[in-house]
Amino acid sequence: MSTISLQGDAYARLDFTLDDGICRRAAIGLVVLATDHTIEHEWRKLLTQDGVAFYESRILNSPDITPERLAEMDGRIAPAVALIRPAERIDVVAFGCTSASMVIGEENVFARIREARPGVACTTPITAALAALRALGVQRAALLTPYVRSINDYMRSYIEARGVRVTRIASFEHANDNEVARIDTTSLQAAVERLGQNPDVEAVFVSCTSLRIAERVSALEARIGKPVISSNFAMAWHALRLAGVEDREPHRGRLFAL
Repeated sequence: MSTISLQGDAYARLDFTLDDGICRRAAIGLVVLATDHTIEHEWRKLLTQDGVAFYESRILNSPDITPERLAEMDGRIAPAVALIRPAERIDVVAFGCTSASMVIGEENVFARIREARPGVACTTPITAALAALRALGVQRAALLTPYVRSINDYMRSYIEARGVRVTRIASFEHANDNEVARIDTTSLQAAVERLGQNPDVEAVFVSCTSLRIAERVSALEARIGKPVISSNFAMAWHALRLAGVEDREPHRGRLFAL
């Protein structure tokens, strides 16, 4: 094998300076389920603010959305968080599963995150959704999910115990997370409009990080005349606010206009 020898000034060692990188304003960590098809796609559309970046890690989970399978993720959260930009700054860590956050418990999820990132600000889809509903002044909400009845009943109790009345529930009742991600736009839009037309509903919460709805929030709000949020939509907003990014972006929907 021959080598190339550069003579004289043909090779130069360059000086350089460092800036704050692509996460100048906010570095957000995101724990994504191994089975999730959707959250990264939607966050790439939502987290486009200058100086904001998010970094993902995957966590092993079962595609079966049952309380028993969801609870299995508890001990896997900290190792997943530890893989996100080790020894580099992270301002917020978001755990990307709505139902698991309730089954495990928000505070327990935060504790697992902080085993790897002590003191970091944390959010989950249910944490963010509740924060969003409060910020929007919603007292009575409709719930749209893909979950089986046992999870829907638990979710209703969980939300109502935190001050928001769930007046309507509609569910696709499908327990396979890989297929939930393929529920089409027509089905989702029709379900949101059906729930939103009821006078006892002030807002519609679309629960599950796999459901593809975030890009259609603004159009749906215009159709029903009420706020619409989703797991991914609310968590993106909440992560930004926790990181100190307060940009008002009304084109995204009522929540981002706050």
